[in-house]
Amino acid sequence: MARPLIQLALDTLDVETTLGLARATADYIDIFEIGTPSIKYNGASLLKALRTEFPNKKILVDLKTMDAGAYEAAPFYADGADIATVLGVSGAGTIAGVIKAAAENGSKQVQVDLINVPDKLAVAAEAAKLGAQIIGVHTGLDAQAAGQTPFADLQAIAGLNLGLTISVAGGIKASTAEQVVKAGAGIIVVGAAIYGAADPKAAAKEIYDVVVAAAA
Repeated sequence: MARPLIQLALDTLDVETTLGLARATADYIDIFEIGTPSIKYNGASLLKALRTEFPNKKILVDLKTMDAGAYEAAPFYADGADIATVLGVSGAGTIAGVIKAAAENGSKQVQVDLINVPDKLAVAAEAAKLGAQIIGVHTGLDAQAAGQTPFADLQAIAGLNLGLTISVAGGIKASTAEQVVKAGAGIIVVGAAIYGAADPKAAAKEIYDVVVAAAA
């Protein structure tokens, strides 16, 4: 089994804190995600700073685009993003717009985020037909606070065999990373388990080691 990629959600609003966290964990992270609060607050300047400092890392901007797909996503792809997110609830036209922008900016990638989508299987199948590369199984912070997890949705989406990479996010930590790998995730998104740890580098390494062992 190929090792799933590890994505770190960089959700802090402070640029220097964000860059410091990226520097500390870079050895164990494949994708740096500029989280929605951070990209809204800091905009393209943070993306450019991360791209300059980490030219060989993948960078995802969690735009959660809801409308004007091509128009919103295109400048972020042009400024160095490898992946942008669009909400599954936005509809086929908006998703197609982001896919168009990705293709026109050097074969970048699109992640369709299934957060709050009522019929996740149907939207995942539609996203695959439209040409998205990544499906995001995402249990948001508010849903996590209510006790929800992404594991059942992950298994259901994996069972469709759509040929897309499945990204999973929602409270993942070292103790649950193996379960996520075994369920079929291609990208494992970790946030608080790393950035909230006393030693983020050690936390990132622990999760990396678990993922490597689970994929062996």
